[in-house]
Amino acid sequence: MTTLEHAATRDQLVHAYLFYGPRGTGKTSMARILAKILLIRSIEEETLQKHILQSVDDGTLVDLIEIDAATNRQIDDIRDLKEKVQFTPTVASAKVYIIDEVHMMTKEAFNALLKTLEEPPPHVYFILATTELHKVPDTIQSRCQRFPFHQIGEEDIVRGLQNIADKERIKTSRGALRAIARHVNGGMRDAVSLLDQLSSLAEITEDDVRLRVGESAEEYVETIWAAIEAKDRMAILAVTATLQEKGVSLEVFLRQLLFRARTDLHARIAAKEDTSPALLRIDAIFRALRDIRLSPIPAVALEVALVELCLSGEESTERPSPAAKKSTEKPTILKKLTKQDSEAKTEGKGKEESVLTEAVQTTPATFVARELTLETLRDAWNSIVASVQPPSVRMSLKDGVIQGIADGRLTLAFASGFHREKVMDPKASREVERVIKEQFHQVLRLECVLQEDRVLAPKAAMASSESVNMAEAVAEIFG
Repeated sequence: MTTLEHAATRDQLVHAYLFYGPRGTGKTSMARILAKILLIRSIEEETLQKHILQSVDDGTLVDLIEIDAATNRQIDDIRDLKEKVQFTPTVASAKVYIIDEVHMMTKEAFNALLKTLEEPPPHVYFILATTELHKVPDTIQSRCQRFPFHQIGEEDIVRGLQNIADKERIKTSRGALRAIARHVNGGMRDAVSLLDQLSSLAEITEDDVRLRVGESAEEYVETIWAAIEAKDRMAILAVTATLQEKGVSLEVFLRQLLFRARTDLHARIAAKEDTSPALLRIDAIFRALRDIRLSPIPAVALEVALVELCLSGEESTERPSPAAKKSTEKPTILKKLTKQDSEAKTEGKGKEESVLTEAVQTTPATFVARELTLETLRDAWNSIVASVQPPSVRMSLKDGVIQGIADGRLTLAFASGFHREKVMDPKASREVERVIKEQFHQVLRLECVLQEDRVLAPKAAMASSESVNMAEAVAEIFG
């Protein structure tokens, strides 16, 4: 935050800021600190300054408005804000709006907010905070100074907790503080909250931390990894059952398993070995992290993902996709029609007409294809990507954005050269072309380019919760 400090010192603060990063990394705390600077910036009277700062801490200052966009996301809430920003501050030298989880706002609310950000009154400042930057429209981002917040390192969390423990005279061991730091996964707020919950104990030990948060997932990661390497599905199911019994957070476990998979990926790259198995495992863990949040029984989603990790790249490649399964049915129908047609020819023209009529009546959906246009292809793209095998190619394909269709060719633009090369592989390209043909009954040849090669179409055309590229996924997990 050196840039922010210099701006405050030189009185060069702007009217809109956007803080983004994982939860618990200090975005809201920093927003309140910045708000204090703005609120007393031109006030020289020391007594009034103290009053304003104390009111901020108490949450009673009328000139500081904190909005939770998760519950105040509609356009009416922003219209109300637009009306009130015109009024001058009551006590402080400015009016400051802190909007937390701003990505939760509706499209209409964003549009209304944009008009205020474009021409803010001189006394009004906005500080927006989000854990999901990609959901904040570019038009909003471009009106703000952006500051990233990253997960805090384990040692830094331990030092911070030790400082609090010393000041508050909380008796604890270094091992207990380290156990807290491991559990919170880079979130200082959660670490402080957990320390506060345990502060009533005479002395906080590692066992106390484990009893409060459940067993650590660390000790099970290597066990699971060894089972995956050995393709021991029974061992995986046994460890999964143990995780549940011990109360281990499944999300924390998967995140730590992801770190282990990343270590494996780095080792393979350094040794110039095939990275496909590592990429398959990382892709499976990403999907498991998403699925356990949505599944009514998270443990089932975990078991499915871990068993899938036992599959080698070759086995995964051989598994038929949903589109491939459909394609296996067609030869059967066609053979039946061919046989009927052959019989019809031997028995006379009248019988032939009867058989053909029957064929049209019984299998109309087999030959009806959707019109292939840029719009219909984009609508079907998520389904196409989901049907592509193996998962490593599917993951790389998610990095691509549809550029256009011309002369029987589909152009995809990639942000990453790695993902472009992966999809350009002849075997991968044929697989993508096969799935497209399966859905549209037309042949499109694939052309892959880098983003700098051509101007990309607006990303909004391809926006989807399922289409997250590798860079975004890694940023979300590793901060």
